[in-house]
Amino acid sequence: MIKEICVKAKAASIEMAKLSTDAKNTALCRMANALEANSERILAANKADVEAAKAKGVKAALLDRLALDQKKIQTMAKELREVSALPDPIGAILSSWTRPNGLIISQVRVPLGVVGIIYESRPNVTADSAGICIKSGNAVILRGGSDALNSNVVIGEVLRDALAGTDVPVDAVQVVNSPDRKVAEELICMREYIDVLIPRGGADLIKTVVEKSRIPVIETGTGNCHIYVEEDADLTKATPIVINAKCQRPGTCNAAEKLLVHNKIAKQYLPVVIAELRKNRVEVRGDEETRRIVPDIKAAVEADWGTEYLDLIMGVKVVKGLDEAIAHINKYGTKHSDSILTKDFDKALRFIREVDSAAVYWNASTRFTDGNQFGLGAEIGISTQKLHARGPMSVQHLTTTKYVVLGDGQIRK
Repeated sequence: MIKEICVKAKAASIEMAKLSTDAKNTALCRMANALEANSERILAANKADVEAAKAKGVKAALLDRLALDQKKIQTMAKELREVSALPDPIGAILSSWTRPNGLIISQVRVPLGVVGIIYESRPNVTADSAGICIKSGNAVILRGGSDALNSNVVIGEVLRDALAGTDVPVDAVQVVNSPDRKVAEELICMREYIDVLIPRGGADLIKTVVEKSRIPVIETGTGNCHIYVEEDADLTKATPIVINAKCQRPGTCNAAEKLLVHNKIAKQYLPVVIAELRKNRVEVRGDEETRRIVPDIKAAVEADWGTEYLDLIMGVKVVKGLDEAIAHINKYGTKHSDSILTKDFDKALRFIREVDSAAVYWNASTRFTDGNQFGLGAEIGISTQKLHARGPMSVQHLTTTKYVVLGDGQIRK
């Protein structure tokens, strides 16, 4: 089954590379319309997935990632339309120069080819990824998790039906409809057909794909994100930022998991922010100094500092200042998103320069690390590695380049 899918995707990718911008945009808009027109069918499939997850005891924050409603389907459609409105990266000339021998050399954007995506929980990834791959001239093979199988299969069918009658080959979008892990293991070895593999999910999934794949991997990362409150922070703004970063959607990778507070304001600020976190049903786990100030919270252990909770849990630590905050984040963070709250430009600049993360913030919530929020239309994932792409990845990040060399009979001497 997997080889057949891969063969079809490879053939589709050749046709995709030839398509005009108008042809791709027309297909994307038809896909968006189809999602809206088939919302009831999609929601029925999703309901089966959600009920099965509840029966397994999946926690609420992860159910939030799995569940769809009319608003989320409308958002999926809206993001496809936003992707269609983005500039087409394919064929863009990044640079061009003329050599002394008269050769004209240009570096031009081209598609990657076939993109394989292995992901968990979120059925919206199916539509987002398909749209981004089409816009960037690629074919895509989508293998979602077993928890969202019904949703992913139906969304895939709706998108493929929408492509029929357009210039985009139907097989440019394919959803693997088997939850069998052996199928996924076979997929990640299809180096002959798949040009790049993107794992999107929890730490175990990403680790497995990186270690076992025979295909080049763009690694999306887990989000052990931090907010550091400096001694001169505007505390009236700090608490809403912390609550938003932790509580708006705690099951997402850009949710804040740790709060660091300068020791000079800890006695003043910790009781206030912890009370507000508790109002929002957050379990607070504190270091020794935090528990001296607010005794009735759970003690944090060493393992807490490196944990991505994906839940209404937050680790809190008192630090001596900016140096300790930066060192702690670089030691325990996952190079995803981290924020400093301060009025001091120089402190903010040091934090921005020295924290080794894909996105660093000054006086803002980490929840903005998102392709749509960054104006990229949608995202195929948030990369925390340093090669090829870093941060939210959209259409331009699913391209590579080729050199185009124009001559007039030159030979090398």
